[in-house]
Amino acid sequence: MIKLRLKRFGKKREASFRLVACNSTSRRDGRPLQELGFYNPRTKETRLDTEAIRERLGQGAQPTDIVRTLLERGGLIEKTVRPSVTVGQAKQTAKREAAAKQAAKDAAEAKAAAAAEAEAPAADAEASEG
Repeated sequence: MIKLRLKRFGKKREASFRLVACNSTSRRDGRPLQELGFYNPRTKETRLDTEAIRERLGQGAQPTDIVRTLLERGGLIEKTVRPSVTVGQAKQTAKREAAAKQAAKDAAEAKAAAAAEAEAPAADAEASEG
């Protein structure tokens, strides 16, 4: 199976990457079948050979997650919703809703307690006057 993935090059702590097509069993920095582009994460510079990438995708090449993101940004493939993203967003939404319900409940309890305290001194004042 052919994979579209990033091949690291550059100095220590100053990595840049080449977008390459290679066999899925080959090493990360091994000899690629074809170089398809360039990505520098520090400057966000991206250069893509769009025709060659479309050709490889047409042949059934599978991009890695990072490469898929780069291709989505470049407009070469449609943005897809990944299941993990959907589940994560659902969990965050549920957590926010639960927190909002709890906050509303706490506010209602505090309001009731404040009303009870306001009534208690008024009742004590009436009892002492009478």
